[in-house]
Amino acid sequence: MYDTLPYLQQTDFPLIRRKQLQTLQVNITLKCNQQCTHCHVNASPKRAESMDDSTIESVLEYLRVTNIQSLDITGGAPELHPRFRYLVKEAYSTNAKVIDRCNLTILEEPGQTDLAEFLADNSVEIIASLPCYLEDNVDKQRGEGVFRTSIKALQKLNRLGYGNADSGLVLNLIYNPQGPVLPPDQVILEQTYKQELQDRYQIEFNRLYTLCNMPIKRFGSTLISSEQFNSYMSLLRSVHRDENLDEVMCRSLVSVDWQGYVYDCDFNQMLGLDMRLNGKSRLHISELLHQDISGELITVCDHCYGCTAGQGSSCGGSLTT
Repeated sequence: MYDTLPYLQQTDFPLIRRKQLQTLQVNITLKCNQQCTHCHVNASPKRAESMDDSTIESVLEYLRVTNIQSLDITGGAPELHPRFRYLVKEAYSTNAKVIDRCNLTILEEPGQTDLAEFLADNSVEIIASLPCYLEDNVDKQRGEGVFRTSIKALQKLNRLGYGNADSGLVLNLIYNPQGPVLPPDQVILEQTYKQELQDRYQIEFNRLYTLCNMPIKRFGSTLISSEQFNSYMSLLRSVHRDENLDEVMCRSLVSVDWQGYVYDCDFNQMLGLDMRLNGKSRLHISELLHQDISGELITVCDHCYGCTAGQGSSCGGSLTT
């Protein structure tokens, strides 16, 4: 697999600084029950990296000390971590909103058949990947049979109240393009998703988030091997919008890897681009307990154009409409 970082380090991306921290995003494992072509963390069933107990306690201590609004738990399939449910329960007790970035098929895995009920009982917001409402497109990107299993999982979540505007149980979906193109208009695509999923499968959800594919790791390597890397970067740069700089996710989010080290965003984490504070890098979450990071410079590279291109892209979908 090609290393994309050398292709990204020379950049003229604008310097940006942090605002007030609102979200702690933790990648607790790289193990996953899927192996998707667009995956920017190279997750797969063969990966074994997993956050240890002491680091999980450091994450919880950070939540208690800082009063962070949201804990965003990701992976891999974060639910495969043996302490996932403990982390959710303890985080819930701090009054932080807990978000689970779920691939849906995990809800149907052996040993996880009660997972949906657990998430509902703890009011976990689910952000679930579903790259299309058509079976062929999903299976092409994520593997044979993934679409049908995902639909079954969504129907299970709906029966528990997820996606119902009056239930308080939030179910948001994520769309990724199939290749080196920008995602379509989020508002229009959300309307199409809602109509198609309701008509075909009687499924409802709250919001659809459109995310731009990042030119890093597995997707970036595919671009290089197919000689599309430069053209994709040219596309991202050509539609950069300065107004998106104010809302990019790194300005209000800290990303924590499975070892507890902190980064300005999940993409920087996967590239090994450390957060810097007071001239120091390779910072552990335990070192940030009493640090105010507002106003600090954010580490940027050329991949950052993926977040400011067109309507913008973040963990919460497009930045402008």
